[in-house]
Order: sequence, then structure tokens, then C-alpha cells
Amino acid sequence: MSMPSSPPQPVAFAGSTDHYNLRYIWLISLVAAMGGLLFGYDWVVIGGAKPFFEPFFRLDNEAARGWANSCALLGCLAGALFVGALSDLAGRKRLLIVSALLFAVSSVLTGWTSTFQGFVIWRMLGGVAIGMASGLSPMYIAEVAPAHLRGRLVAINQLTIVIGVLAAQVVNWLIARPVPDNATADFIRESWNAQYGWRWMFTAVTVPSLLFLVGSLLIPESPRWLVKNGRADRARDILTRIGGAAYGAKEVQDIQDTLANGDIGRVRFTDLLTPRMLKILWVGVVLAVLQQWSGINVIFNYAEEIFRAAGYGVSSILFNIVITGVVMLLFTLIAIQTVDRFGRRALMLIGCAGIALFHTLIGLCYLLHLKGLIVVVPVMATIACYSFSLAPVTWVLISEIFPNRIRGAAVAVSVSALWIACFILTYTFPLLNHALGPAMTFWLYAAICAAGFVFIFMRVPETKGKTLEEIERELVD
Repeated sequence: MSMPSSPPQPVAFAGSTDHYNLRYIWLISLVAAMGGLLFGYDWVVIGGAKPFFEPFFRLDNEAARGWANSCALLGCLAGALFVGALSDLAGRKRLLIVSALLFAVSSVLTGWTSTFQGFVIWRMLGGVAIGMASGLSPMYIAEVAPAHLRGRLVAINQLTIVIGVLAAQVVNWLIARPVPDNATADFIRESWNAQYGWRWMFTAVTVPSLLFLVGSLLIPESPRWLVKNGRADRARDILTRIGGAAYGAKEVQDIQDTLANGDIGRVRFTDLLTPRMLKILWVGVVLAVLQQWSGINVIFNYAEEIFRAAGYGVSSILFNIVITGVVMLLFTLIAIQTVDRFGRRALMLIGCAGIALFHTLIGLCYLLHLKGLIVVVPVMATIACYSFSLAPVTWVLISEIFPNRIRGAAVAVSVSALWIACFILTYTFPLLNHALGPAMTFWLYAAICAAGFVFIFMRVPETKGKTLEEIERELVD
């Protein structure tokens, strides 16, 4: 099946002889990016539901709370590895369809389970969907996007993640009924929020999941995957629809040229360990780990505890969480406008430096026992820096630096490293917070961001404006 659209309206870009069907390009990219929207919602919804499902399940120690918040990450890891094993075999489109189905099913089952064990199992299933979408959506977009649009189109995936984050925060805020700031644990446990509210927070993602499913059935397969699997004519048809006959013929020839020197059959993960591939894989893995160990997800997953420590009550906490989503959305839009103009390296370097600075200030606020707005401001500034740098640009780089032949497997390894890092971060934060205190914990994250700045400066190439095949020739040949 193919995405329906009106007859192509070619658009000529200044300085280029190529013509692009912008409507079609954006439409199929936005459908793929819906995986990011569901990723963002499903990942962050737990932050608003946390004050209510914890008393419902009587989670009264750091280990149980950490497990409830981090168990989905094991599913994310499984989903990322699943994609790595099958995306080069079955194609990008089929697995996007599978991830949409998993989102829909897991959201309902998580919301209406009656036991903590069931909650963990269905959160893990939702994590599988997140892990699949997190690798598939940016990879698919990178493989259909023209070079000069690729940065902003892949960054659209991050925008939909942020929209999903914001949607989860708004839905949580709207669903939750007011709770007195001095409410006891027994009062919260017996409240509507604890009995039903958190259930609807998880269930709400079913509707966009079904829309994603329908859209995934209609978009075309990745043309680069088609060429790799001997279906060059079909790939040429899709690329022609994207940019015209000359563009389609040129792109297919370039893809075939980069595949000509290797076995384009089944890709083994051991193929990534050759010296030429390993140096590129190392960059992807470090960037993925850095995105997580920058500490931002702690702010989202433990927002309730952070804002409570700053002196806010339950209702104010939920509102502040919504504001973090608004900040993230605004600065992601900045990234979309600048990633193909200023380049990947500049945004990443500025972001790492900013996050390190503001994490340092957050730690200082905790050390001095400051409360109120003076704590909220550096938290929001940290989110802003992350939102125009590590959040979108990491996905852009991971989707474009790997060669055509091994992209599926290499992206899977990088995304798997991301989810392992995320699990470690999420599970250890309560333990670090208890052992070191919040000040030292945030200073640790600041030090990691400073080290990331050095790594990016020394090892990460600039890729803006280059085709995937040009990047491959520069990095591998």
C-alpha cells in the first residue's frame, strides 16, 4: 500500500536543479514520526501517574519504586535488539506496524491491571514498542529524506517525542483530581486518582496508537532497504515520487554503488566489529549513552520528587511538569530550524556546555537548601539546552552516520546502548540520591556532560548537507 496524496507538486529549491514533492516527503515523515509521539507519551506518562499507582500498589521502598519506573527500559532494550535482528530482514515498514500494535495493546493492559506484577509485565511490553519505535522512526525518515532536508526531518521525530511528552503531561494534569498538599498516604490511596486516574493516564495513548497503525499501513517501504534487498525498481518509483525521475535514478545508483563492495545479504552483528565499522559504531554508542547520562530523564521520571523537594505541593508539581514540556517543545522547534543551518556539532557542543553549567547550579541549589522559583529556573534552562542539542541531534547523527549495508544493525546497537544507559540512570538515581545527596548526584551528571563536550569536539564529524552515501564514503572508505 502507498500513502495517498494529490498529484505531486514539484518544488524547486534555490541553488538546486532537483525538484521535490514536499507534501509527500513531509507526510510520510510525519507518519513515521508518530512512533516518536507514542514513545514520548508512553515514556513520560509514568511521571504523572507515579504519585497515584505507588500508593495503590503499596510501593514503600526505593528499590520497588526504582523498579516500577525502570522496568519498561528492559522492554526498550529488547525492542531495540528485536529491531536490529529483523529490520534488515523484514523491512522498516512492517516493524513500524508491529510497534503500533504493541503500543495500543500495552497501554490498555498496563492501565487496567490489578497487580504490580501485571503492571511490570505490561510496562515491559510497552517498552518493547518504545525500543522499536526509537530506532525505526528516525532511521526510516533518514532513508527517505533528501540530504538538505534530512536534519530537520529527523529532528521532527524529536518534535513528536516532545509533543508526546507534553501530551502525557497535559493529560495527567487534566485527569488528576485536586489533592490537598497535606494529604496522607491513606487518603491518596483511597482517592479516585489512585483507584482510577492513573489507569486512564496510561489508557489514553490507545487512540494515537491506532492512528499510527493506519498510517504505517499506508506509507511506502524505505527505498534504501528495497535496493539492498534487490527491489531497485520499486525504490526508484518511490524516490521518483519524492524528487523526480533524475533524482530517483541518481539516488538508486548511489545506493547501489555503496553496496557494491560488500555482501548485501544477511548482516551479522559481528560485521560491525571490523576496524572500519567499529570506529563509527563507537561514535554512535557514546552519543547514545551521553544523551541518557546527561541526566535529563531523571528530571522527567522523578519530576515529582524534584519539585516536591523545591517546596511544591501535588497540584503545583503537575503544573510545573507541564511547563517543562512546553519548554522542551519550544526549544525543539529551535533545533528543527537550526540543525541544517548551523550543523550538528555546533548544537551538540553548546548543549553539552549548557547542561553541565545548569546541572552545577541545580546541585548548588540543593546544597544551599534553596526552594521555589530559584530551583525551577535552572531545571527549565537545563531542559532547554537538552531540547535543542542532545535530544534531537543525537537521533539525527545515529540515523545518518552508518553505512547502508549495516545501518539497521548499527542503529540497533546504538539504541540498545541508549536504553541500557537509560535503565542504569533511572534505576540508580534513587540510590545515588540517597547515598550522595541530590547536589553530588547532579554534579556527577554535570561532569559527564563536560566529558561529552570533549568527545564531541574531538570525534564527532559534521554531516549537514551530505547524502547518506557521501557520509559513508567519508567515514568508511
